[in-house]
Amino acid sequence: MVIISLILAIIAIIIGFFIGQYVHERTTQKKLSNTHQDAQSILVKAKRQAETAKKEMVLDAKEKSNRYRSEINKDLKNRRSKIQKQENRLLRREESLDDKDAAFNRRDNSLNRKEAKLNAKQQQITKKQQAAETLIKQRQAKLEKVAALPQSEARKMIISDTKHQLAGERAKMIKDSYDQAQRTSKEKAKNLVVQAIQQSAADLVSETTVSVVNLPNDDMKGRIIGREGRNIRTFETLTGIDVVIDDTPDAVVLSGFNPVRRTIAKIALEKLIKDGRIHPARIEEMVAKSRKELGQKIQETGENVIFDLGIHSMDPHLVKLIGRLQFMMYDGQNVLDRSIEVAKLTGVLAAELGENVTLAKRAGLLHEIGRAVDHEANSSHVQIGIDLAKKYNESPVIVDSIGAYSGNQKPHYIISELVNVASEIAASRPGAKSKSLESFIHRLTDLEKISNSFPEVKKSYAIQAGRGIRVIVKPDKVSDTQAIVLARDIKRKIEKDMEYPGHIKVTIIREVRSVEYAS
Repeated sequence: MVIISLILAIIAIIIGFFIGQYVHERTTQKKLSNTHQDAQSILVKAKRQAETAKKEMVLDAKEKSNRYRSEINKDLKNRRSKIQKQENRLLRREESLDDKDAAFNRRDNSLNRKEAKLNAKQQQITKKQQAAETLIKQRQAKLEKVAALPQSEARKMIISDTKHQLAGERAKMIKDSYDQAQRTSKEKAKNLVVQAIQQSAADLVSETTVSVVNLPNDDMKGRIIGREGRNIRTFETLTGIDVVIDDTPDAVVLSGFNPVRRTIAKIALEKLIKDGRIHPARIEEMVAKSRKELGQKIQETGENVIFDLGIHSMDPHLVKLIGRLQFMMYDGQNVLDRSIEVAKLTGVLAAELGENVTLAKRAGLLHEIGRAVDHEANSSHVQIGIDLAKKYNESPVIVDSIGAYSGNQKPHYIISELVNVASEIAASRPGAKSKSLESFIHRLTDLEKISNSFPEVKKSYAIQAGRGIRVIVKPDKVSDTQAIVLARDIKRKIEKDMEYPGHIKVTIIREVRSVEYAS
């Protein structure tokens, strides 16, 4: 029974296995069939979607193509229109040029005809002029033969006689003009404004030539003067500066044209006031100490300048002269400040042109070095500068820059040209120049030279910072009426040869002395 049961169990297992296989195969076939159907449906759907997308893309591409074609057609129409306009414009311009060309041709032909006529007339005029000159020469020869005098001498005699005959009439006419001008002078009140402006010139001179020293009290003025004026005389002798003691409270004025001596005097006087002991020996000691102190200060100033500009290896004496430039003024500018400005500008220009920047700065700084000592020598500051540069072994470029700066020598180096350009820039910028002491000195000198150029003038003196000139004439050569004519002639020569603001008053002084001795 056990065996039968086992056999039955095995048979049942085998039968179940085959049944399971069958069922599994049927299920798998069914799933495969369903999957195949799904795939077929997906393929059909995908084909439909692809056809739909293809149709949409074709339609979109056709729409874009139509839109692009219309834009291109529109652009072509615009371009054709512009080209047509340009063609029309060019045609009109060409027609206009043709008309102008024809007009120019006509004008050229007309000018040629006129030129031919003018040439013919010129030839006729030349012939007539030659004939006239021949006649004039013949008449002059006859006149000289009859008068037994050359033409030049006859002209001089006529001019001399006419001048003497008309001198009185000229004097009377000029006097009448002056009288009329005086009667109408009240109507010309604007001249007062010019005179007020001129008065400011004196203030600039005083600022340039004087220094003010403040005092602790007015009693110090008596101590500065000393017993019988010994202190002030000693001070003025040692410093070469005038001490002006007036009613100005708590101050004295030091007057002198030498800025170095004036600075030494100011330092010495301030030391004496601070020390309180004022006597000739102490004054001599303080002046010597101040002179030494100023020399050190000048040397330090020069060293600082060349250090700031990056210039080295310069002779100490030349460095000291650079420091002295701070006390010099020219055209209202401090010479040291102007030289530093020129040096910097020259360096910038040299850098742009690829030149030696250090050498250019050196040339710009030393181009007016002669002004440091020109007041102590008889030659010009340019020649002094050249001599100093050669003395202290400066390069030929420096010497050429100093010489070319005056305009009398042609520059041989590019740096010399750059120094001139930088100097012009420094001098021509707004506010660079102003009327200074040199301007007034030149005005005084020029006024006196113009007045002294007349043979009738004995001596002339310029006064009031060049606003007036007093002329002393030779009484035996000028009468009272001729003095009026001479004043007029001097006035005209001043107007012709000088440039000045406002008015210059010309005063003629004729003095006659008669001396007799009774015995």
